[in-house]
Amino acid sequence: MAVRREILAGTNADFMIVRELAVAGTQVEIGRALAEEAARSYGWRPQPADRRTVRARRLWFERNWPQHHERMRGAALALGLDFEADEYYVDGLSGVPNGSACSATFLPPSATSEGRGLLGRNYDFFTTSAADLFAMLSGGQPTGGSEPPMASRPFVVRSKPTDGPATTLITMDTLDGCMDGINEHGLAVVLLIADAETTGEPIAAGPQVGLSSIQLPRFVLDTCATAEEARAALLGAKQYDLGTPLHYLIADASGDCFVWERGAGGDEHITDGGGGALCVTNHLLHKHSGELPADNEETMLTYERHRRLSKETNAVLSGPGVRAAIDSVNFDAVGAEVPYPIRTLWRSVFDLGERTLAARFYLADDRYTDELAFTC
Repeated sequence: MAVRREILAGTNADFMIVRELAVAGTQVEIGRALAEEAARSYGWRPQPADRRTVRARRLWFERNWPQHHERMRGAALALGLDFEADEYYVDGLSGVPNGSACSATFLPPSATSEGRGLLGRNYDFFTTSAADLFAMLSGGQPTGGSEPPMASRPFVVRSKPTDGPATTLITMDTLDGCMDGINEHGLAVVLLIADAETTGEPIAAGPQVGLSSIQLPRFVLDTCATAEEARAALLGAKQYDLGTPLHYLIADASGDCFVWERGAGGDEHITDGGGGALCVTNHLLHKHSGELPADNEETMLTYERHRRLSKETNAVLSGPGVRAAIDSVNFDAVGAEVPYPIRTLWRSVFDLGERTLAARFYLADDRYTDELAFTC
């Protein structure tokens, strides 16, 4: 096993410190390295759990997502636990809750100057701690305690397994899931909050059997090479969100793309790209196929951002043009009329033909890192 850890950008004086974790080896070895890093960086510890639930989860992963199953085995080894005793949850390698606002767009090869599919996204999130955010969402007052901001410790995770596709991921807080990712086949996935207007505090029910909303992108990247394979995999997978529904823009190197959504009753929806740019913000596409309504103070400008992004991408664009389009809908220190402290914490651009991910990260208002580029 080969492991490399590196600070890519940021200091204690900045909003965030961006770290890279690169691991090569078997899935078991990769899982062990991820668990050790989660304990080191986030204070993660396995949680005692109901044995029936743990066993059902373990068997579901073994049948449907063997890569994650073996990484969980590696996490158990790192902790000195009997993996098959089913006493603890040994995944969910996180220290803080999950979720995002965000804007994203995918342009197929026919819509780019390079003749390669380009996906651009803003990862928009809150600059507060989890406790302060949930206080605001519940109508209370933030306490301003010592807890660090939720998104202040992101990772770029690069895995080269001996038994699966190589992946490059960006994660805000969960080392066995991701918010952005691409695999060696040129398949890319990004996640976004699905309905900003109704988002509240997550349900504290603990891990369920199947895919959590943050694990879903990693599942797709581990098990699929094309968008069509991803459609089939998601239609066949068991999923849960615990009260914070997300939706996902998924695209491949050929230009095939779609948005995956689930309704309040668990009904599943696929919105396919139509040959031009496919744009996504923070409302359910399957419920808003016509003219978009006006925003209110709880919608996080989702409708305005979607209209503007659709207009900006209604032409053949180059890589710089995609960056300019996604920058036109970012959250900065002066432009966002929303009731919560929110910023664009990173902007990522995927070149699916080249299998690359490039991102710049928020350090302070009006100050980002240089764009950092990674090849899968």
